[in-house]
Amino acid sequence: MDIFAHRGVSAHYPENTIAAFQAAARLPIAGIELDVHLTADKEVVVIHDETIDRTSNGSGYVKDFTLQQLRTFDFGSWMSPKFSGETIPTLGEVLELFAGTNHRINIELKTDIISYEGIEALVLKEVAAQQMTERVIISSFNHESLQTVSQIAPYIESAALFAEVLVDFTTYIALIPAKALHVSLPTAFRKSVKLALAEGAIVRVYTVNDERHARSLQQLGIHALFTDDPEKILLTLS
Repeated sequence: MDIFAHRGVSAHYPENTIAAFQAAARLPIAGIELDVHLTADKEVVVIHDETIDRTSNGSGYVKDFTLQQLRTFDFGSWMSPKFSGETIPTLGEVLELFAGTNHRINIELKTDIISYEGIEALVLKEVAAQQMTERVIISSFNHESLQTVSQIAPYIESAALFAEVLVDFTTYIALIPAKALHVSLPTAFRKSVKLALAEGAIVRVYTVNDERHARSLQQLGIHALFTDDPEKILLTLS
């Protein structure tokens, strides 16, 4: 079962920062997961929330700042003074960090609340610039975004994110179309997910930080999990 570092090694480093991704790059794991939004000047930046309030010393919506303005805020001190000075990274910077590794990059399009017109094409442009087309997975809770990705770049692996249970996952993701489904931890043990696995669907589970859950998912035949503490889970499953 593959292990993906959720927002980097976010258990020990400020999430979605270069420090968190550098830590992940040093581990023998399958890949990382990150989240992207668009700035006011259409730069693709890596951050989970729509606002910078929780993970910086600033306040406001990402969409209302230019990249230069966002760079003036500290994105590390909220976790520990030793991470003071961490800035918000661009997608291009993170992709460049992993250009020399074998890690896969799961890019979550955070378009389920703010639509960010054109973000799909901008993300795909960054991926192509780093020649990482075969190493990325594009995921989103906004399945319309995945349809757009499929239209622009049908060769890119896409994954539909679900927080709730569906009766028939495989039929639904074929309609998008998406090549995989990413489900929440409680959902992973439902009959519909077991059926999807039996039908050959690629299933990855978020967010798994408990060793017992990780072992149970491995026994179930889940393909991959996303965890804040990849080193701990790696030791558990080795």
